Amino acid sequence: MAEVPARRTVIPRATYRVQLNSGFTFKDATALVPYLAGLGISHLYCSPYFRARPGSVHGYDVVDHNSLNPEIGTREEFEQLVATLRAHAMGHILDFVPNHVGIMGAENAAWMHVLENGKASRSSEFFDIDWSSPNPALADKLLVPVLSDPYGTVLERGELQLRYEPGLGSLAVFYFEHRFPLDPRTYPMVLEQAIVRLGRAEPGLRELESLAAAFRNLPDRESCSAEQSIERERDEEINKERLAALLDSSPALRAALDGAVEELNGTTGNAASFDALHELLDRQCYRLAFWRVAADDINYRRFFDVNDLAALRMENDAVFDATHGLVLRLIREGKLDGLRIDHPDGLYDPARYLAKLQERARQAIAAEDTPAAVADERPIYLLVEKILASFEKLPQSWPVHGTTGYNFTSVVNGVFVDARAKTHLDRVYRAFIGDYLDWADTAYDSKVMVLRTSLAAELNVLANQLTHIAQADRHTRDFTLSNLRQALIEVVAAFPVYRTYVTDVPSDEDRRYIDWALARARSRSSSTNLPLLQFVRSMLLADTANVAPAWHPQVRAFAGKFQQVTSPVAAKGVEDTAFYRFTRLVSLNEVGGDPESFGTSIRQFHAEARSRVRSWPHEMLATSTHDTKRAEDVRARINVLSELPTTWRKTLQRWSRMNRGRRTIVDDLPAPGLHAEYLLYQTLLGTWPVGEVDDAASSAYRERIEEYLVKATRESRRRTSWANVNEAYENALRQFIRLCLERRDGNPFPAEVAALGRRMARFGFLNSLAQTLCKITAPGVPDIYQGTEIWDWSLVDPDNRRPVDYVKRRRLLDEVKTWGAGSADSLPERLHRALDTPDDGRCKLYLIATALEFRRARAALFRDGSYLPLRVVGKYAVHVLAFARKLNDEVTLVAVPRLCFRLLGDRHLLPLGAEVWLDTRIELPRKLAASAYRNLMDGTTIPVASREGTRSLQLADLMANWPCALLTS
Repeated sequence: MAEVPARRTVIPRATYRVQLNSGFTFKDATALVPYLAGLGISHLYCSPYFRARPGSVHGYDVVDHNSLNPEIGTREEFEQLVATLRAHAMGHILDFVPNHVGIMGAENAAWMHVLENGKASRSSEFFDIDWSSPNPALADKLLVPVLSDPYGTVLERGELQLRYEPGLGSLAVFYFEHRFPLDPRTYPMVLEQAIVRLGRAEPGLRELESLAAAFRNLPDRESCSAEQSIERERDEEINKERLAALLDSSPALRAALDGAVEELNGTTGNAASFDALHELLDRQCYRLAFWRVAADDINYRRFFDVNDLAALRMENDAVFDATHGLVLRLIREGKLDGLRIDHPDGLYDPARYLAKLQERARQAIAAEDTPAAVADERPIYLLVEKILASFEKLPQSWPVHGTTGYNFTSVVNGVFVDARAKTHLDRVYRAFIGDYLDWADTAYDSKVMVLRTSLAAELNVLANQLTHIAQADRHTRDFTLSNLRQALIEVVAAFPVYRTYVTDVPSDEDRRYIDWALARARSRSSSTNLPLLQFVRSMLLADTANVAPAWHPQVRAFAGKFQQVTSPVAAKGVEDTAFYRFTRLVSLNEVGGDPESFGTSIRQFHAEARSRVRSWPHEMLATSTHDTKRAEDVRARINVLSELPTTWRKTLQRWSRMNRGRRTIVDDLPAPGLHAEYLLYQTLLGTWPVGEVDDAASSAYRERIEEYLVKATRESRRRTSWANVNEAYENALRQFIRLCLERRDGNPFPAEVAALGRRMARFGFLNSLAQTLCKITAPGVPDIYQGTEIWDWSLVDPDNRRPVDYVKRRRLLDEVKTWGAGSADSLPERLHRALDTPDDGRCKLYLIATALEFRRARAALFRDGSYLPLRVVGKYAVHVLAFARKLNDEVTLVAVPRLCFRLLGDRHLLPLGAEVWLDTRIELPRKLAASAYRNLMDGTTIPVASREGTRSLQLADLMANWPCALLTS
């Protein structure tokens, strides 16, 4: 029998991210495959496509991990997508969501079962619910903050409607689309009212009375044992079937029940008529509440502060098994090559989860092939959506291939920021807003605000856990709840990373980050006493040395829960608040970025790339994602402001005077405020449409800017917020934008924005081309977010989820594929024509298609090759980033320009030729022994010059026809 070759992990060559929903389905993705194959993509990178809440535009509100989303397509359509990918030698990877599921509505069967049965539910251990809340009103109850107004108001408006569900034989209360099943043990409260309406001789009456008794005698959900829970579930289903059959067979009984339901639903205007429904609801295992109550009292863990996304206890093996059946089957069948794991920091123990996932994948593959047929330690390509601080490293013990690339986004973006301008831009920013803002203070204050508002309930849970532990020991029992809560606020707000990963033995990194946070907290608040902080430290490290054995599980549980809180606080406090408050140069305010890190040196870029080769050579490289605050091309253009701070200062002063009369007064303050105005001007310069724009396009653009600024100001929580919308302020902001952008005589503002925007766009284009070539050729797996293969001026979601015009992109790809097909002399001419009219994005598409085609031809070089920084010398050496990739005798060289405004000013349109680059050259080490190189960008051959024993390539030759160079020996 022939030996079956071992199955190897498939490492993508290049990925293309698509957002699947009802507007872009499996069928649409299938139709896109030939285009992506022609572009040079190896893997379609899909947003979540398992069943989600109806109407979901993103798929992260999964309600069933084991079925496909019918709004995206059928199983047959999915199979057709897979077959089409295979036919084009492509595969796909999936964005998988293990941390949370969508709730509310009526679609999540596990959540419905918990609402119906409380702690007795077989699904109660799936969710992170605190059934022993210190709030007496929530004892053994689940808070469901879903109501648009206070409970009593909603109840007496008649919006909570009791219904009988004939297909299920069940009773439930509905609040619009939300379903809340009744505990079957409380059915008699409804059935007995129906019985009263019937005559004693009514056929079926005794059966109905028997059913009421049977429901009443079900085991109590709050005190039943595990065996009784099984008995309860069995009997309640039998009783429901009996009820459904009885009511179906007797119109009189059904009419009596309908009458009882109608009476219980009350009469609007008669408050007393709702008493019975209130009593019925009060006996359920859930408490329906005004959505604002969630901030203080919610007792289930959520995804960040989103009430309708409940966190899963993925550390529970039963939860893992229940949610990974379909994804493991797709892996076993070879229909899925890899996974992006969404928000791993929300998991109790990410390392254990990832190891289990890889092991289950290994077992699934072996079951399909033969035992021990998996060759690699990490059998599937696995990425984690992990935000790392600039000084932080992904744990080497994690069995993954790296992160989704936010760290690369930050590093490569910084290459095109002029670090020399930091002090100048600080002064410009602070002078305009009239305030001295410091990034570290802004981030700290924002995290404190989040802890005291939207995530206060999570903080309360931690504080109560910590207080119970402290009270158990005479040395710590004097630490009060108030003091411990305040200490936790200060430590969490000062945390330098998203989270630690303490299990039994803390790592050196975990100890360092915890000590760092404690030192910061101590320096910011001298009122916190040292013994208390030392106690907190020991708990964060899960140190049980001085704790009675009976309390060891509680200490470990506290340390674990603490780690699940720091991550959402960082995300909500930094990404979703501080980034919208501190806006000095917003191209730096990106997921995974640090606005205080003003620019990336060439040396830093090289160091990061070499580190990636050593540790995570197959990590994803991203420049735009569905979560980025701005598209890569918007950031690239805004970066140009760092090269012209004086122009920016003068422009701000002029525009502010020009638009002064368009402000109004709201709450005794100017509206919009100066913070919003400063952000608006940067946003306009970063997104201003290139080329001619008609009235319809201009109106659509203005609406997009309005929606973005309203979202940004809500996120900043200064004058308005999501929780407390200030309509007067938001209307004033919208009016200001409309008046500023009004196209009419006598309003010079749009023309001025257009003039500076086009000037910046010219250099933004160069930045975009350069960072794109770096992404495709640096160590890692390059990812292209949908539509960004040509210029993209999108802002944060939902703006970046707009439909993509693939008809245009296919046409442009067909065109650029012909550029190199003619004579060798024709290509430079075509490149120059394209560079003269860059607005349609052909230049970017040409670069991507050319580089990805080369990456396809030299797949091993880019997958496994080393990284060699190259030394640039000459007058304009600081304006060039150059490196080589090498594998055995295969070599490729990359050179891109940077800080082109400083280089060119208004002297030249493009950084091409000897007149620009003068004596600037790349020195080649001995290991790069070729005598000449071919530039794939323009088809030219460039000889290696030798002078005084030094071999080099002249920038004037490399960039004679195209502003980036991709060379092969």
